[in-house]
Amino acid sequence: MSTRLNFLPDERFAPLRTSLKERLQKMTDLITPENFPSLLDFRSGSLLHDVFAAVRADEGSVWILDQAKEHLVVSYASGPHAADIMGFKQPLSAGIVSTSFISEQGFAENDVYLHELHSGLLDEKLRVTTYAMIVAPFYILDACRGVISCVQLINVRNQDGRSIPAAETPGGFSMGNLDAVKRAALVLTDLLNYRLLRTAIGWEAN
Repeated sequence: MSTRLNFLPDERFAPLRTSLKERLQKMTDLITPENFPSLLDFRSGSLLHDVFAAVRADEGSVWILDQAKEHLVVSYASGPHAADIMGFKQPLSAGIVSTSFISEQGFAENDVYLHELHSGLLDEKLRVTTYAMIVAPFYILDACRGVISCVQLINVRNQDGRSIPAAETPGGFSMGNLDAVKRAALVLTDLLNYRLLRTAIGWEAN
């Protein structure tokens, strides 16, 4: 027979709560797209790599809100175009990644290149076409700070003024795939918060 393990707050730490919250908030405010990669360790890197592979994505990225709060910036990327994607800025006024961030809702879309919300800015830069996309927001402390995205890519050709696939299309993404990325976003949130907390209290665990 199992029993429930309950932990209660230790009131000896009560006088320190406000100071700790203030310290954590100041640390979070210092996070930028440029320094965000230094927060990722092998755990978070493996988490992202594994979920992108599990949903059969060609590319995967983490986007961070810039300090001006005008763009989402790619601060982590995996896949063949990773080096070209890093540092790419997406205006908050356009695109599915921005819509996900602003609404704090996850999206799983197929036939993305035909979707009215899709921004072709990154596709144009990389000379690729996005067929399917998953986007899920993640948090640091209590605020949404960015999104995780992954895509499947295709080649298209123009026929009678319309873009159509030039070859067989990928399998696309399912709601189950979206749930997997959402779970990864929750774990990433916990890993980042844990990293900040242990740094704030001087506990550098392995």
